[in-house]
Amino acid sequence: MESDTALIIDIVFWIIAICTIVSAIAVVALKDVFRSALFLVVTFVGVAGMFLLLRAEFLAMVQILLYVGAIAVLILFAVVL
Repeated sequence: MESDTALIIDIVFWIIAICTIVSAIAVVALKDVFRSALFLVVTFVGVAGMFLLLRAEFLAMVQILLYVGAIAVLILFAVVL
């Protein structure tokens, strides 16, 4: 039973890791500020997912509240400009 749980956690880790890396590359590669900011949100959510896998729930919630909120402001500035 315990090996099944470890296998599921490993699979979830690799899914989150690949999504985070791909979205981080997209942040740098895209020229559109709006889409780049959206991929930055995906990157931060992936980092928060890594914190959850490490059982650091407080850091995950701070990551989401602080950084995703800041990116929402960045998107607002991108739309205004």
